[in-house]
Order: sequence, then structure tokens, then C-alpha cells
Amino acid sequence: NEMDNMVTDRRDEPQTDFIYCCGAITEVLKFGSCQLHSGHKVLFVIIPGNPGVVGFYRTFMQTLHSMFGHRHPVWAVSHAGHCVPPDSMDMVEEAEGDVFGLNGQIEHKLAFLRNSVPRETSLVLVGHSIGCYIILEMMKRNPELKIIKAIMLFPTIERMAQTPQGKVMTPVLCHMRYVVYLPLFLLSLLPEGLKDSLIKLVFGGIRSLDHTVVQPSVGLLSGDCAVNAMYMGGQEMRKVLERDNITIKKNLEKV
Repeated sequence: NEMDNMVTDRRDEPQTDFIYCCGAITEVLKFGSCQLHSGHKVLFVIIPGNPGVVGFYRTFMQTLHSMFGHRHPVWAVSHAGHCVPPDSMDMVEEAEGDVFGLNGQIEHKLAFLRNSVPRETSLVLVGHSIGCYIILEMMKRNPELKIIKAIMLFPTIERMAQTPQGKVMTPVLCHMRYVVYLPLFLLSLLPEGLKDSLIKLVFGGIRSLDHTVVQPSVGLLSGDCAVNAMYMGGQEMRKVLERDNITIKKNLEKV
């Protein structure tokens, strides 16, 4: 019984890979098999919201992996540049176009699937927030993707700038984000222990806090991550306008 528990514990330990995709640093969090082979018929892929930090989804992924009896791998792919590179890597190797913008992030996810997932693998895509918009665009741009289900969690797929939060955030993200860069840069200079304490202080009032989100939040204070997230957010406000009813209708049985 103790041996069974040890095996289960190992299954619940994810692996983190850092790769360059479209020339930009990308973090991939993996529960289950880290290399796919012909035996893996189904892969769950989490497409995050903004910030696209995979560590925020760790507990959700662990639950999902466990719910399906550890049979199917569950991966989450960060947005390009929404992670802190390891010391041996840079934020950008050789960026392809505007990889940090909304369109670039959509192409980034398509490139990731092309490069990292065998074509015969069936996909269950799980989008959160702007990740749902990205999934719809992926379906539209590559109808050949072997998607068996697209799950939309808190989707933001239309008129983002007109929402109450959007009305506040649009001027900040589109016109005033440069004002925020200096404080972000100064925060990035703080020692890691102090950043950790700051995040815990900010989250202190949340009684049901999942403590696995603390470390990923500290990563956002590295400066570049937050800047890339704000840049992407500004484009979301400008570009996410009308709901794409045509793509939804074409894929109704999958959504």
C-alpha cells in the first residue's frame, strides 16, 4: 500500500521544460508522460489566460490528471515570454515577428503543437479567459487539428474593452503601460525573499488561497514577464471585438 502511494505521488509530480518556440522562451508544465508516443491517444493541453503563467494551473492540472486515472498526459504551455528563463537561456533566441502580441501568441500555440505533439494524437484543449479566444483562432486557422473537445473556462471571446474591467484596463494597457514599467523594473531588483513576502502580503486576505500560485506570481515580478503580459493585454482590448460565431458554429460538437 505504501508502495502504491509512492507511485501515485510520483505520478502527481510534474516536469517543467523550458524551450524556444517561435524564438521566444516558453515554459511547458507536464503531468504524466513528458514524451509522447503512439500509445498516447489523447493529450490534454491547457491554453492559459493572461498572464500566461503555467504555474497558476498546477493544482487544476493535477486534479484533471488524477480524475482520468493518470491515463492521459496533461500539459500546459505558457504564452511566449510569460515565464522567467533559466540562467542558461535568454527571453528571446530569435523572435519570429511580433511573437509577444496576440496574433503571435496564437501562432506560437500552433507552432508548439506542430513541433511537440505527434499528428495522430487527439487533443483536448482547455482554454482559460483569453486562452478560449486563442483556441477558437487555432481551430479557424488549422481545421486539420485533431481536436476532440475544446473546453472554455471563463471565456473572453468578445468585446473585452466594453466590459466594466475592460473600460478601466484599456487606457492603462493601451496608453499608460509605459508608466508602469519603471516601478516594475524597480520591483524586479528586489531580492527573491522580499518579492516572496510582498506577494504573500498581497494575497494575505484570500482565505482559500492555493499556495502553489505564490511562486509563479513572484516570477511575474521579474519585469519582462509582466511587460510582455501587459503588451499582450493591450492588443486583446483592441482586437477581441465581435464573437466568432462562424468558427463556433463549425465546431459546435467540439465546444
